[in-house]
Amino acid sequence: MSSLKILFASSEVAPFAKTGGLADVSGSLPAALASLGHQVVVVMPLYRSVKEGDYNIKKNDKFLTIPSKGQNLKAGIYSTTMSGDIPIYFIQREEFFDRSGLYGTPDGDYFDNPERFIFYSRSIVELSQMIGFQPDILHCHDWQTSLVPVYLKSRFKTALPLKKIRSVFTIHNLAYQGIFPKEMMSFTELPLELFSIRGLEYYGKMNFMKGGIVFSDMITTVSAKYAQEIQTPEYGYGMDGVLRGRQADLFGILNGVDYTLWNPGTDPHIASTYDEKDISGKKNCKDELRMAYGLKGPDEFPVIGMISRLADQKGFDILAEAMDQLLKFDLCLVILGTGDAKYEKQFAALAKKHPGRLGVKIAFDNALAHKIEAGSDMFLMPSKYEPCGLNQMYSLKYGTVPIVRATGGLDDTIKEFNPDTGKGTGFKFNAYSSTELVKAVKRAAYLYKNKLLWTKIVKNAMNQDFSWQKSAHEYEEVYRKALTKV
Repeated sequence: MSSLKILFASSEVAPFAKTGGLADVSGSLPAALASLGHQVVVVMPLYRSVKEGDYNIKKNDKFLTIPSKGQNLKAGIYSTTMSGDIPIYFIQREEFFDRSGLYGTPDGDYFDNPERFIFYSRSIVELSQMIGFQPDILHCHDWQTSLVPVYLKSRFKTALPLKKIRSVFTIHNLAYQGIFPKEMMSFTELPLELFSIRGLEYYGKMNFMKGGIVFSDMITTVSAKYAQEIQTPEYGYGMDGVLRGRQADLFGILNGVDYTLWNPGTDPHIASTYDEKDISGKKNCKDELRMAYGLKGPDEFPVIGMISRLADQKGFDILAEAMDQLLKFDLCLVILGTGDAKYEKQFAALAKKHPGRLGVKIAFDNALAHKIEAGSDMFLMPSKYEPCGLNQMYSLKYGTVPIVRATGGLDDTIKEFNPDTGKGTGFKFNAYSSTELVKAVKRAAYLYKNKLLWTKIVKNAMNQDFSWQKSAHEYEEVYRKALTKV
């Protein structure tokens, strides 16, 4: 089959800038697509973190002129390569992107986020023409790029060669839609008739993500289960009806794992490397983790790890309710992450209440994250909803048995362990409650005492393969479907 030209647009790309899983996907999927023979170009904003990093970026002599509310704004262009030889371009405008955070500060979102990402979205469309890269597919991600399909289907609907481009829009988390006052329409330079119930209007406001859903040629999200869930009122965040209307064009494609970064056999951050043939090194990793967190429980206690944003979505409300009950079991728990101030304070206090049994570090620490994956016996993800999730897939590779709520990608990737058949890779619970969370942990802690069965589940987990290859082929199929759209 013929190779495709793909312009891949994301507001964050690892390792250049990251707040979550979107960056990991944007850093890995382009390379997987290129390995299938496609030409891929990536574009993202030029944040301060990119300028301060050692990425050998170079300034382009040309610049873009972007219309915005009756005036023309200039966008500088920088570039380098990623994943070997994939070109990545950075859109520069200091007043918008030269900041300490990507989307805001601990006190809240930046007030001008709509203007920032309107500017970025329009720049994406113009960039392809400036660099002489005529894409077949423009692949956009989340609300920050969701106006790109709107531009293609409105302002550039009849403009050659832009009219030939087909768009694919990926929803990574439907809860974040980019909803702003209707006055923001004037910054887009889009026809005002698009501010309607069939366009960008949402209860009197402008909804960026709705634009991506309505105007893109094809829509994907990051797991098959989540694709079903977001078409329901419970998980649809007001977009379920719009998504049901585009059901034929909506596909769930599971995120993949970059095993060059997450592999206990080669991981430079852990005390001892190991693999499914010889897991003896995992004990050294557990000892290192226990020391890092000052755990005092007996060595035979299992350690449960968590690496997460501390937020309602991630299940920290039911975890807080369950904590006293959980620590009555013979186990220890370690947590790494930042998030809502109330949870940061609450879990720091719980750690003081349970010294040596509960360890909490309020931080982002990549090296420690690897040590938790390798040194824990189990990994807990009690999410209220989880579009895909990556840590449960990392955990499988590290022989760290996941305990998850059966939602979204967690349900798709983890199979309940059956002691009678010896099949399965983890433990799941359905109802979102502290009671069900405790029951699942209790099942895992009980099985842990049976070393023969525990070794079996660990080996099952480590033999799973969630590399990008399969997912990249599925994206390729979606791209080709998009090209058939009129």
